[in-house]
Amino acid sequence: IASSVMSKKIAAGAQAIVLDVKVGLGAFMNNLKDARQLAELMVAIGRSSGRRVVALLSDMNQPLGSAVGNAMELIEAIDTLHGGGPADFRAHCIEAGGHLLVLGNKAHQIDEGKLMVEKALGDGSAWESFRKLVIAQKGDVSFVDDPSKLPHAAFLEEVFSPADGYIMEIHARKVGEAAIQLGAGRAKKGDEIDPAVGILVQAKVGDQQRKGQPLFTIHANDRALIEPVKNALLQSVAWSQVPVQPLPLFYGLVE
Repeated sequence: IASSVMSKKIAAGAQAIVLDVKVGLGAFMNNLKDARQLAELMVAIGRSSGRRVVALLSDMNQPLGSAVGNAMELIEAIDTLHGGGPADFRAHCIEAGGHLLVLGNKAHQIDEGKLMVEKALGDGSAWESFRKLVIAQKGDVSFVDDPSKLPHAAFLEEVFSPADGYIMEIHARKVGEAAIQLGAGRAKKGDEIDPAVGILVQAKVGDQQRKGQPLFTIHANDRALIEPVKNALLQSVAWSQVPVQPLPLFYGLVE
């Protein structure tokens, strides 16, 4: 993993690199010890090649943000670039961006870098930079200017809390596998991807839910898939009758 990730970044010419190393149920590394070992190895490779590198150890026990699915995730990113977006996704991007500004000698400290990212999100300059990137890569910028042009699923189905309680776990891998069932990803090489389908996650670990409150919204193009995906999503959630602490966004930094 380390050689694959770092060889691409070094060959492409990146001089400052922020690595987002996921930890948890939905990640390659499901425990902090293995994730830290991988991060240290990648940072060492980068440093030995003369690059400025840090690695964030970030949580992937539950989905980051709300959207799971191709067009849905793009819409979420566009919303975030316009100053909105889910709080955890926005905070994650600000943290990573702050570190990159420090590595790129645009900020002296991480707090200064994070303030610069927040300013760019607020004044529209982050959005304009994204548009320039789409245009430079020969993309049709009209689709990001007007996200209603993106593919949308034919069927929307809400999944509700089966009982009162506190959310103890939303298993990120199981949610991802449910999205693959809908066609949002490939179960095997050669499978077609449907960019319109996916899952909107409407709760987080630590939330108190009442019976009948929305947990997920399924975006499907095949009505027959809705019921099995609904069952899979309900199985991805673990419950507690006592309050549960929210999960951290990050577990550490490897420099």
